[in-house]
Amino acid sequence: MSSVTAIEVEGVRQQFGDVTALDGLDLEVETGIVFGLLGPNGAGKTTLVRILATLLTPTAGRVRVLGHDALAAPLAVRRRIGLAGQFAAVDEELTGRENLEMIGRLYRLSGDEARARAVEVLERFGLTDAADRRVGTYSGGMRRRLDLGASLTGRPPLLLLDEPTTGLDPRARQELWGTVEELRRDGTTVLLTTQYLEEADRLAQRIALVDHGRIAAQGTADELKGAVGAEILNTRLADASRTTEAAAALADLSSGEHPMIDAALGEIRLPVASARASAEAVRRLDALQIELASIELQQPSLDDVFLTLTGHRAENRASEGSEPAKAA
Repeated sequence: MSSVTAIEVEGVRQQFGDVTALDGLDLEVETGIVFGLLGPNGAGKTTLVRILATLLTPTAGRVRVLGHDALAAPLAVRRRIGLAGQFAAVDEELTGRENLEMIGRLYRLSGDEARARAVEVLERFGLTDAADRRVGTYSGGMRRRLDLGASLTGRPPLLLLDEPTTGLDPRARQELWGTVEELRRDGTTVLLTTQYLEEADRLAQRIALVDHGRIAAQGTADELKGAVGAEILNTRLADASRTTEAAAALADLSSGEHPMIDAALGEIRLPVASARASAEAVRRLDALQIELASIELQQPSLDDVFLTLTGHRAENRASEGSEPAKAA
């Protein structure tokens, strides 16, 4: 393993009865970056985080975290990581300060060290004014910041964030994004799981697309978008009921395999090799008397990449359900 590698995963499988959560997954994460794991619910992201945090033993495979074998030396791994899950794991009956001091003592800090670290974390996450309020009175965004702060109390070099902005309003989400960017600038390596395309695009220096327990592709956001290899013709119909008919009429304009269709929105997205395709699309739809709400050429998004590689979207894939309860 390279000295600059924070995480190394080789051939990891995880079975829950008949369900395969991870299917021979390979991954390498270098230090000093935000690495995004992008995928829908049920893709295997949370299962992988639990394995990296030594909360779950994989069925097969090899895992090293910051140079330590996660299976043979779990305590060494736990001493070097911070973990914030999908839901804030803080005690609502304690104050913010008391929560942080308690976490500090669990990290085996002295009383004075734990108190000093709590003050530092409260200041960093903008919670000083609410430090002595019961956490049950905090907003959702404040609880998430406190939870993230608690995971940093031991100053870990590696932070595992499992969908940290789940359930947050847009303002709280932006605040948390700013915190993650600041952590990276300070030298913390962050593994971030998300199903939000904008989140991965903004925060991560490298991104891996996770689908059905495997890595479908990885690279920088620009590299992944470049894999689509074309501009995207985005067409939205005035009458969504005619989406299938319109998609069939436009299918051979695509430089990829198939148009990407959202029937509920009446939206058809297809990679095209030439800007002239937009004029041809208008001509064909006009001949069928299919009214357009809008049509434009766009640069590929991460969703276009995910659709191209997997055939479905990364966000809100409700039909796939969630990961098994044991993997949550």
